[in-house]
Amino acid sequence: MIYRAFLVVLFLVIAIGGGAWSVWLVLEQAPPFGKLTSGPWEAFPVAGTPNADPYSRARHVRSGGLALGPSEGIVLTAHTDSSNGALSRNCTYRIEGSTPPARLWTLYVADAQGNALPGSKQKRSATHSQMAVLENNNRFSIAVSSHPLPGNWVAVEGDGRMQIVLTLYDTPLAAASQLSEISLPTITQAGCDA
Repeated sequence: MIYRAFLVVLFLVIAIGGGAWSVWLVLEQAPPFGKLTSGPWEAFPVAGTPNADPYSRARHVRSGGLALGPSEGIVLTAHTDSSNGALSRNCTYRIEGSTPPARLWTLYVADAQGNALPGSKQKRSATHSQMAVLENNNRFSIAVSSHPLPGNWVAVEGDGRMQIVLTLYDTPLAAASQLSEISLPTITQAGCDA
């Protein structure tokens, strides 16, 4: 009798523990579904829609994130530069391109987990379309660096990996089929600290 009770308890521990571990593995380690890419930028346009898979919904609930709906905009994230090199806070990057087709856009720097980085004493670690100085043909160039630079500059501090998050609000790009059809800004490494 005790042997059977032990087997039942052992079976329940394995089943519940294995189930909890597999859910954690899918939510934390598995790549999200529905990813679209264009150069270094990636987006998950169905994350805020009823068509989102249950794992994407669970990730957003667990992290406290709020996904934009398809009519609100799209969030683009870059973990690498345009040469496929990992983004590091020790390096200086140039983000260059045409003004995205959006009513408003924001750009900020985040750590590897997606948390916005604090700015430096001189400057904040974000910019938006109302702050950015544009060139003659509606092009922009934004420097991301720990060193002050002239023009559009987004400050970073510390060491380690980072990601750049570009959010486009009220944009026709929210339709999933159009992400690869437009030219998104390039991210070029301009040098690194030794």
